Amino acid sequence: MDQKKLKKIALLPNVVTAFGLSCGLFVIFKMNMTQVGEVNFQGLMIVTGFLLLAAFADLLDGAIAKAIKAESDFGGIFDSLADAISFGVAPSVIILKSLSIHPGTKLSFLTMTAATLFSICGVLRLVRFNVNALAAKGDSDLAKAQKMHFTGLPIPAAAAGAVSLNLFLFSDDIFGFFSHSAQAVILSIALILLGYCMISRWKFPSAKTLQIRVASFRMVFLTVLAAVLIFFGILHHFALVFFILAWGYVFIAWTFAIIRKIAGHKSKTLEEFEPEPDDLEDEHEL
Repeated sequence: MDQKKLKKIALLPNVVTAFGLSCGLFVIFKMNMTQVGEVNFQGLMIVTGFLLLAAFADLLDGAIAKAIKAESDFGGIFDSLADAISFGVAPSVIILKSLSIHPGTKLSFLTMTAATLFSICGVLRLVRFNVNALAAKGDSDLAKAQKMHFTGLPIPAAAAGAVSLNLFLFSDDIFGFFSHSAQAVILSIALILLGYCMISRWKFPSAKTLQIRVASFRMVFLTVLAAVLIFFGILHHFALVFFILAWGYVFIAWTFAIIRKIAGHKSKTLEEFEPEPDDLEDEHEL
């Protein structure tokens, strides 16, 4: 394989990253072009779909880079900047535009503050991730530990939590149950909570951590059953299923950490979910 062809192949992960970034920018631009008070459920479904495409691209670009051995510093920085826009800024824009609160009120100050905190925490989460990834270079044990769990809620998961809650509140399953002011307060609290989770030392599981030991036949049966329920839910109650999956991931991590704390740190199985103490942090690490 000649050098010219190698360079072309190495561009593929960055093209996928650019596609994900385009999805995030499309969401921001589309929401800004929507008039105040004209945001509806169908429009939110469209922008949610584009954010899910951005999340898929975020998973795909890293997998492609590893498969063709085209990982680079440029790709890592580009990916982080794209994530900051797609998952740090876009969810805040979606929620603020959906609420359409008149400026100058206490409620508008609350929601704007919450959205700002969410976006800032998302950027800080990405900075910490890059610093930790740099520190793990050349240290196989540290790199292996980082693949087993995430320190702080990953920004795509935080974006999913924020967008899914907003979509759920506007869906037919619950629309009208809460007043407009109550929706704004709920979403503001959720944004602040998700922002804290991103910069916290809480451990969140990766796919490699969640290992369930069951017989192969039972695993196949449970997998098929779960797939049928999820696909049925997506077709008929997408907002509800998306909300359950997004927030279920957050509550799983909290549950594991709380169980280990109640057990007096004796549970070796849940050892990975012990939050890291702040006094063990490096002075240069966020």
